[in-house]
Amino acid sequence: MPEQSPWWTRAVVYQVYPRSFMDSDGDGIGDLGGVLQRLDHLADLGVDVLWLSPVYPSPQADNGYDISDYTEVDPLFGSLTQLDALIAALHERGMKLVMDLVVNHTSDAHPWFLESRSSKDSPKRDWYWWRPPRPGMAAGAPGAEPTNWHSFFSGPTWELDEASGEYYLHLFDRRQPDLNWENPEVRDAVYAMMRWWLDRGVDGFRMDVINMISKDVGPDGALHDGPPLPGVPYGDGSASYLCGPRIHEFLQEMHRAVFAGRREQLLLVGEMPGVTVEAARLFTDPAREEVDMVFQFEHVGLDFEGSKFSPRPLRLTDLKASFGRWQVGLADVGWNSLYWDNHDQPRAVSRFGDDSPECRRDSATCLATLLHLHRGTPYVYQGEELGMANAPFESLDDFRDVESLNHFAQAVAHGADPDTELAAMRRMGRDNARTPVQWDDSPNAGFTSGTPWIAVNPDHVRWNAAAQRADPTSVFAHHQRLIALRHESPVVALGDFTMVLPEHESVYAFTRSLDGETLFVVCNVSGHEYRLGELLPEVAGTELVLGNLPEGDPAVLRPWESRVLRS
Repeated sequence: MPEQSPWWTRAVVYQVYPRSFMDSDGDGIGDLGGVLQRLDHLADLGVDVLWLSPVYPSPQADNGYDISDYTEVDPLFGSLTQLDALIAALHERGMKLVMDLVVNHTSDAHPWFLESRSSKDSPKRDWYWWRPPRPGMAAGAPGAEPTNWHSFFSGPTWELDEASGEYYLHLFDRRQPDLNWENPEVRDAVYAMMRWWLDRGVDGFRMDVINMISKDVGPDGALHDGPPLPGVPYGDGSASYLCGPRIHEFLQEMHRAVFAGRREQLLLVGEMPGVTVEAARLFTDPAREEVDMVFQFEHVGLDFEGSKFSPRPLRLTDLKASFGRWQVGLADVGWNSLYWDNHDQPRAVSRFGDDSPECRRDSATCLATLLHLHRGTPYVYQGEELGMANAPFESLDDFRDVESLNHFAQAVAHGADPDTELAAMRRMGRDNARTPVQWDDSPNAGFTSGTPWIAVNPDHVRWNAAAQRADPTSVFAHHQRLIALRHESPVVALGDFTMVLPEHESVYAFTRSLDGETLFVVCNVSGHEYRLGELLPEVAGTELVLGNLPEGDPAVLRPWESRVLRS
């Protein structure tokens, strides 16, 4: 990476899931007014970019990822005027705003789709994927769907429209029909919308499942069945829609149509389930003009078997192999996104650390050190900087997420034990990331004066922003130091990465090197103690740059201890 590297190589991004961030009007749902109230928290943390999850008008079938109007704000979250105020307030603080861009699909309440389904002769019929039932089968009959694909939210990917007798494709919920990017009118409409937002002052986009916009369509317009999946009457269609045949063409066309002439100040992030290192090199190669970095999911797929609701313990050596492969693969071309948490993942301290009272602070700061010292752009998900943990969901009534609820219904219908499924949902469900941010120890954690849309984690009495901002040893304070180190130290932002101790099952260690400076990063991802000199004799005599525990015996690596050392 040259000396004049892009600004985002030194940046840290903070994701706000507005529904759960801060409520300003007492209706129990977070909103833009709440985000504006808490901007100083982000400024004090030191982050450079706010990534805002969707605030567009939406029926909220998938908490805003089902959009019915791309150029407005849902009254649930506030107004376009407030969004303009947020852009201005961020820019005043030297921060940028990245909007979530969801253009693989819309809501079924979007005017485009309402027009599309109004008639087979509609001029927008081909804006979505409409297909008749399988030859020789009646519409609505079991197995009559055009393909056997299984949706990400359980069940088939096809929904019958009774009026026309045809099915429309939805890779996610049935209320999220997929746009047909093969139609140039669709692409032109999307690009016009993106330019509208950039003209309004937005600084880039996080592009939701953007590698699914190109479907593998045969010369006759056919879509094909996928191999059968175990335990359900559906198949895996991912080969037909993950990184499809025109995906690079579409992204390069988007670049020319939307970003030409204003590229350098923007951040373009592509969420890409199933993307490989080799494909990511193509997507993030600056010469190809597609995206700056991708969100990949390899490392958050290591602790379950098949389905996320079939969890298993994580092996640290598997994590090292995954992270290491991505660090090496994008070392000379492209760039990594670094994250533990987001709105789709359970809380990292509960998943990869130890959220017991005695270990929670130490394991949260150890995991943060491990992540932030890699090469790439770190993402902090709201509450992660406070060590927020998974919530104690007691019954099915406590869950809100469409993915979890659909999974439970499908699994139990196929004979699964309800208690086993609830236990898996408590551990891996997306609602863990969506409980309100814990601002203080008041009854609703300072999130709302009303009744929160989802219950506040009762541990907020101890784990909250007000307590941590006054504590120089807190998880929040440690994140401040990590972010400052990335801003101040070129070796953290741009240095080479080399894995050390790749086969050790408890200690994660690596070096970062640039222009003669080398940092050793050593993280004890366990409750055991180790003699540092026996593990890494080469760190003898090094200078401690940043640690997560009070100074102790330098020869002993304590449980959940992390050290950044300079040679």
